Amino acid sequence: MTDDPTLHSRWRPVRLLQESMDDEIARVYAEAGVSEVRPSWVLELLRLHADGPMTITELAESVQRTHSALSQKVAAMRAAGLVRTSTGADARTRKVSLTPKARRLTRRLAAEWRATEAAIADIEAEIPYPLSQAVADIGEALRRTSFHDRIAGKLAADPDWR
Repeated sequence: MTDDPTLHSRWRPVRLLQESMDDEIARVYAEAGVSEVRPSWVLELLRLHADGPMTITELAESVQRTHSALSQKVAAMRAAGLVRTSTGADARTRKVSLTPKARRLTRRLAAEWRATEAAIADIEAEIPYPLSQAVADIGEALRRTSFHDRIAGKLAADPDWR
């Protein structure tokens, strides 16, 4: 018998489901000859298409991510030839813009986004409790008592934490 706490996880199935769905989207891209795009980049590419060039900070705020996470993502998208960066208003900022290659893909990416959202709506209609409702309900529970406070409370009662 092992005492490995990682053998039980309520969140791992959620992460694995998300990864599986992203893999299926990537398969759609590969079948369409758009294999240079990762599903996790589409939000940023479509936001740049809709709103035009912006700094990494502006883009991060726009998609509710950290500057660090977006900086890494922009580097990967730049390596794939989908965005370019230039010096922003001052030397400390970088402006991100779509390349012509990415601009040519945006209509297809927007179509995929709409199709994905419609497929998710179909799935949610098939199940008794939609995931989007579960997320909203979890968010409300966390507004009442933060995740930090919940974890800290559990740790306060755990002798292994002290």
